[in-house]
Amino acid sequence: MSTSSPLVDTAALPEGGAPEAATGRPRWQRMLLYAAVGLVVVSLVRVLTGAHDIDSSGALRAALALAAPIALAGLGGLWSERAGVVNIGLEGMMILGTWGAAFFGYHYGPWAGLLGAVLLGVVGGAIHALATVVFGVDHIVSGVAINTLGAGAAAYLAARTFTGLPGGGPTQSPPLRQLPTVTVGPVSDWLGSLEEGRTFLVADIASLLRALVTQLSVLTVVVAGLLVLSWWVLWRTPFGLRLRSCGESPTAAETLGVDVYRYKFVAVLVSGALAGLGGGFLALVASNLYRDGQTGGRGFIGLAAMIFGNWRPGGLASGALLFGYSDSVQLRGGGDVVHAYLLPLAAGLLAWGVWQLARRRRGKPATGVVALVTAVLAFGWFALTSVVPNELTGMTPYIATLLVLAFAAQRLRMPAADGAIYRKGEAT
Repeated sequence: MSTSSPLVDTAALPEGGAPEAATGRPRWQRMLLYAAVGLVVVSLVRVLTGAHDIDSSGALRAALALAAPIALAGLGGLWSERAGVVNIGLEGMMILGTWGAAFFGYHYGPWAGLLGAVLLGVVGGAIHALATVVFGVDHIVSGVAINTLGAGAAAYLAARTFTGLPGGGPTQSPPLRQLPTVTVGPVSDWLGSLEEGRTFLVADIASLLRALVTQLSVLTVVVAGLLVLSWWVLWRTPFGLRLRSCGESPTAAETLGVDVYRYKFVAVLVSGALAGLGGGFLALVASNLYRDGQTGGRGFIGLAAMIFGNWRPGGLASGALLFGYSDSVQLRGGGDVVHAYLLPLAAGLLAWGVWQLARRRRGKPATGVVALVTAVLAFGWFALTSVVPNELTGMTPYIATLLVLAFAAQRLRMPAADGAIYRKGEAT
């Protein structure tokens, strides 16, 4: 088979489908390098500013809990869009998942609640798949309809099923039983003593490890496993190769015997299941009850994490962790933490501006000048204040979303046929 075919076997290639020689070093090595550099920078900021909550085990544990539903929503979008179906209805599927988790969790226990969340998410995915794959409805129109339908259906079902129950009402469910958590007691205590020592880098590594062994929900572990499993299925199996071919060139896939409708339908159903599970995480782990408006736009933030990750599970996980961390900062009232980050922001902008001016590219120093001026303003803000107002701290997750998408836009490569209406037999 020619290597120009859209169904070329990429099983032996890295996650992005490019040989290691073409990218310099394996992607996982670059990710580890970036993580190590980031940890050193955060440790320096903590020592210089005294903002010890910047990477405390409590803050990191909260970040993991907040990142998990975002990662599930983004993973759902990844499955769908890799098959060529845009799914902006993730928010509505998550909302359906919150009600499903609460209803089944209250009556049959938390594990049944997870199954209920997946089931309701699959219902939303099935509607979206029927509209887009079978009837050829515009993907964006269908996604908006799913969001509206999901919110309305969940509100109606909650009013019908939770009103009159102890602690329940038309806008919330009764308290739900919790899923088990994992704590490795002796290791957690030892790491806690290292964290309290506040030694440069040692305390930061200890707090990171402690967050992974202290009160970690089993569902968070499941989310990590689903990210790895999705990578393996989509990039290391014939099924995944055929599914991704439907998002790149469905007509070419059809000529090679791929049932494009079936693969698209399966992908959107999996997408709905993952988004519903994300809603179940919010109901069963994050708050232990269903509440109206509980998702808070996390389905859309999950889409942003997927785009940031360039439609790949590894990048998606990084984006979800970033958004989860920024969310945990504002929920913990981290005005001092946001203030501390002004220092590396100023340093980074200063270095960027100097580099731009040194290049003198095409005699246009405007970018470098703007970076230098912004660096001076950021450093002035840091030097003249001690905390960022709560009003600005609350905007942290959304500012992070906009900045990440702005800086990532230059390297994005979506599936070639993503969002395109496909009709069986077009290849002939």
